[in-house]
Amino acid sequence: MAIFCCESRTSCTGLAVIASAILGVIAAFLRITAVITVTPAFLWVALGVAVVYLAILLATTGCNQSARCCRCRGCALTAVLAGILGTALVSVILLAITFVATSIIGAILVGLLIFFLSLILSTTACLVAGCCRCENAR
Repeated sequence: MAIFCCESRTSCTGLAVIASAILGVIAAFLRITAVITVTPAFLWVALGVAVVYLAILLATTGCNQSARCCRCRGCALTAVLAGILGTALVSVILLAITFVATSIIGAILVGLLIFFLSLILSTTACLVAGCCRCENAR
C-alpha cells in the first residue's frame, strides 16, 4: 500500500491506480474476446512513450534537487516510474513474442500494458493538476 501514502483518504495517486486497474481489466477482457487487437505499431508507440517519459523524468529530477518534495509528490513520482518501467518491459515482451489471438497469456499481457500506460498518464495528470500539495514543506 505504498501508493496510498498520503494522509487524505482519497489521494489522487490512489484513484489513478484504481482507474488504471479497471482499464487494464477491461482491455484484457476485450482482448480475450477478440474485440480489440494489438498491432506492433501500437507496441512501438507505447515503448516510445515510456522512453520519452523516462527521459523527461530523468531530466527534471536534476532541476528540483534544491526544492524538497513532499510525501505525496514522491508517491506520485514513484507511481509514474513504475508505470514507465512496466510499460517498457511489457511492450518489449509483446514485441518479442507472437501469441494466438485468443490466448489468455496474451490478454493478460495486453491488460498489463494498458494498466501501466494509463498509470503513466493518470499519475502525470495528478502531478500537473497539483492534487498533491505540500503542507508544511521544510
